[in-house]
Amino acid sequence: MDNLKRLLIIDCNAVIHRAYHALPPLTTKKGEIINAVYGFLLVFLKTVRELDPAFIAAVFDYPAPTFRHKEYRDYKANRPPTPEGLISQMSKTKEILNSFNIPIYVKEGYEADDIIGTIARTVTEKERSGTEVVILSGDLDTLQLVSPFVKVYFLRKGVKDTFLYDEALVKEKYQGLDIRQLVDLRALRGDPSDNIPGVRGIGEKTAIALIRNFGNLDDLYRALENNYEKAAEIKQSVKEMLFNQKEQAFMSRSLASIDRNVEIEFDLGKCEWQKTYDRQSAAKALEAFEFYSLISKLPDFKI
Repeated sequence: MDNLKRLLIIDCNAVIHRAYHALPPLTTKKGEIINAVYGFLLVFLKTVRELDPAFIAAVFDYPAPTFRHKEYRDYKANRPPTPEGLISQMSKTKEILNSFNIPIYVKEGYEADDIIGTIARTVTEKERSGTEVVILSGDLDTLQLVSPFVKVYFLRKGVKDTFLYDEALVKEKYQGLDIRQLVDLRALRGDPSDNIPGVRGIGEKTAIALIRNFGNLDDLYRALENNYEKAAEIKQSVKEMLFNQKEQAFMSRSLASIDRNVEIEFDLGKCEWQKTYDRQSAAKALEAFEFYSLISKLPDFKI
């Protein structure tokens, strides 16, 4: 795969959130808080330097309820309100991306993960012989998108500790589970960060064991409801939790599944950033935010 051109997809909300909470308050002379924008740029420039992408696309969440909220009204209900200082930095980050001529994708009713999944599927299907997708994110949900042509460049801690997940490393992380089984895992164990309930009482260890033994959620419930011999191995207390929360388990799987068929207009050619990037324009944007130390780190392509 060394000859593949690389499309970098930035999960902007995830990176900005990580930067906001990882870095101490930082303000301009006018008093504008900019720590998240600064952290985003640190991550962005490090990623570009290390991965050398031919194409870049930026994706944001739409700031309104999604189709998942319609399915489950308490989806993400446990999250505290977004700090005002973080909200203002979303638009500032978009200004920076515009100065780099990086296209931004957002879609009403959908999360960034859905748009990322759609772009990744579109590119790897149409450009299978020549393009690899790398997703920059701090959200483990994106690991369900990993494939032979899709990797996740993951922010493990702060804005400097990064790790590149491929299929083998995802499988190792989840004790042998296949990528396709990750959604079933979340269906059972839930996800507190998104307030996805899962089957209450079943933790990750038990969930992994169940999915590994039965393959997926459908086959697990088929074995239980038909009293297959294999189901006799499940503890009675776990069986009761599974039976009593079946509807919740399948709803949780639906909530956890990334939609890879969002109707968006995507043109890979418009993401060919080395041909559209203007170093002078980018430097001017960094000066406006007083990021003087970062200007020397800007790439300088010879097209």
